[in-house]
Amino acid sequence: MRDAIARALTWVLALLPWTGRPQPGRHSATFFAQQATSEPVRVNPWLKPWRGPSAEMVREIFHAEEVQSLTPEQRERWWAAAFFEIGVDYDFPTNNITGAHRVAAA
Repeated sequence: MRDAIARALTWVLALLPWTGRPQPGRHSATFFAQQATSEPVRVNPWLKPWRGPSAEMVREIFHAEEVQSLTPEQRERWWAAAFFEIGVDYDFPTNNITGAHRVAAA
């Protein structure tokens, strides 16, 4: 039975090149080999505008008068709320204050 299936499959596959196109298809190795190679596009990250908060805005949040008398836990929550108001996610860091990152718009 396997021989009959293999012979039928060989016969069908032999018919396909007869109806094929003269040029190699877009997804064949021959087509890609004929294409000219180009340099990858390099994007300079410094050309895009900064989308985060400015340094002055962040300084105002960290050095606000009402924050100075709070406990460290309250201060962290106050900073998180202040950053939330300007659209920045602030994730309560415990040792340093480098955990702020931009919130993706939903």
